[in-house]
Amino acid sequence: MPNTKETKVLSLLKELKVQIEITFEKCMGISQSRLEILNQLFEYGEISQSQLQKTLKIDSAAITRHLKQLELNGKITRRKCETDNRITLVRLTQMGQDQMSSLWKEKVEFVENMLIGFSEKEIDLTLEYLNRIQINMNRINSDRETK
Repeated sequence: MPNTKETKVLSLLKELKVQIEITFEKCMGISQSRLEILNQLFEYGEISQSQLQKTLKIDSAAITRHLKQLELNGKITRRKCETDNRITLVRLTQMGQDQMSSLWKEKVEFVENMLIGFSEKEIDLTLEYLNRIQINMNRINSDRETK
């Protein structure tokens, strides 16, 4: 298959995704997925594990794995719902809450470093292009589901 500009876009997006994930975790000491989990808990307080999974669009095995590690690190607690034992409720511990502001500052610094040399206009254009790709991906997924 010839390597067209269009196929190079896909390859570059894939490579950047991997590179960003690895570099983010090295710099932050936490994966972006786990930081998103902590952020959701910071915003909403206590939430069910299944609602957290749906909100973040993470599969059930992955959310369980992330939560187990966050619990071992003392950042969250999990408990069964008193009215429905099938529901697991998740919330930040005090340690998790205390770390959120410093983690958020580190994330902002990471993104700023990632975008060094980009003008405001270039950042706006990048967002526009990535949003268009996302719209196209949503359309492709929707078309496949209706077939």
